[in-house]
Amino acid sequence: MKLEEMQIEEIAQEIISLYHEKKYSQIKEIFSEMNPTDVAGLFEEFAPERQVLFFRLLPKEEAAETFVELDNDTQEAIIRAFSDTELREVLDELYLDDTVDIIEEMPATIVKRILKNTDAHTRDMINTLLKYPEDSAGSIMTPEFVDLKRNNTVEDAIKRIRRTGVDKETIYTCYVTDESRHLIGVITVKELLLHDNDDRIEDLMEEKVIYINTHDDQEKAADLLIKYDFLALPVVDMENRLVGIITVDDAMDVLQDENTEDIQKMNAIVPNEKPYLKMSVFETWKSRIMWLMFLMVSATFTSLILNAFENKLSAMIVLTSFIPMLTGTSGNAGGQASAVIIRAISLKEINYKDIFKVMWKEFRVGLVCGLTLAAVNFVKIWLIDRSLFGMDGITIKVDLVISLTLVIEIIFAKMVGCAFPIIAKKLKFDPAVISSPFITTVMDALSLLVYFWLATAILHI
Repeated sequence: MKLEEMQIEEIAQEIISLYHEKKYSQIKEIFSEMNPTDVAGLFEEFAPERQVLFFRLLPKEEAAETFVELDNDTQEAIIRAFSDTELREVLDELYLDDTVDIIEEMPATIVKRILKNTDAHTRDMINTLLKYPEDSAGSIMTPEFVDLKRNNTVEDAIKRIRRTGVDKETIYTCYVTDESRHLIGVITVKELLLHDNDDRIEDLMEEKVIYINTHDDQEKAADLLIKYDFLALPVVDMENRLVGIITVDDAMDVLQDENTEDIQKMNAIVPNEKPYLKMSVFETWKSRIMWLMFLMVSATFTSLILNAFENKLSAMIVLTSFIPMLTGTSGNAGGQASAVIIRAISLKEINYKDIFKVMWKEFRVGLVCGLTLAAVNFVKIWLIDRSLFGMDGITIKVDLVISLTLVIEIIFAKMVGCAFPIIAKKLKFDPAVISSPFITTVMDALSLLVYFWLATAILHI
């Protein structure tokens, strides 16, 4: 049964009622009909002590799948409440990469308990995975895969899959290695099932294998999985020996984390992996305050420009009224271009060599957008601001200054918004950082300079 979001509270109340009536078998039946991911979402509705009780009602295999989906705080609470025997039963059902993910988020005391309740071979594999750099392909791979030999027959391969597949994260894609574990080919279960039992693997396997190195970035692994529609991607060490695979579900987690991080950076927030409601006020303040202070200080340039033209503004007060509109529009225009370009960079649609093509396109887009907004603005100022609201000081020349400023600033904003992320990527900076807050700050200053330059030239103030 798939749990819809609107049903969560209703089902939670039903379970709590059954809990008070001590009808645990009915609670167990409800859980057994649900997807483990939905069960994990439902657990968030329960108090910690009830979470532990309800977790004990789950079947062993479903309990492990649910445990992986729980948030870190709930996982920690359950581990603390469990006996060593109960903890061992859950760990035995977990895939190794999931165990490593849990360990990376737990305090030292919990990590010691987890390692204590795993066998020596599993501990060695866990420690190996933990040694890989954070955000590397090696850090998210699983060493649980099906490997075959080139001289195996189809019958041999199927027997091996049946014998070892129960402990593997995926059996659909199998990898062919030599005696030294070098990756030499790949074959799918579909290929095995469609050929005769005595056919040899070396005659059926695909030898041009796409793989990734343990120290490559995990985002590169996710990109390859999506690009080639793979269910799994082999991971090799520096000597081309197969050491693990990355499955598509791990790639989706990577992309979700990367997208969340990009959104935070684009809005001048230090990335934080904790869910919003799990972050304290202090943690939220800490993730935002430094960028806010930096942007506040950088906005001083805007104040300096205003001070420099203070006398001219005092000579024609009406110009001041349109500054918020001009700076806001330029920031919005730059933000639009920046968001589109950052997305295109992440999808590998453009790179540094395309910068002039991109800037030429955005110049034309900015020109068309600027002329459109300027025409609408010219009519709006003359008919509404001047005639309807009776705003003093508006003349044809004033209206012309404001409208021309819109055209020029939007062209600049589009070009700055598209160029900054591309240049940042070339310089090995994160393009998401060079986004809306920075572009807005830069364009505020540029808009004011253009505005006052035009005002001086046309109005002679």
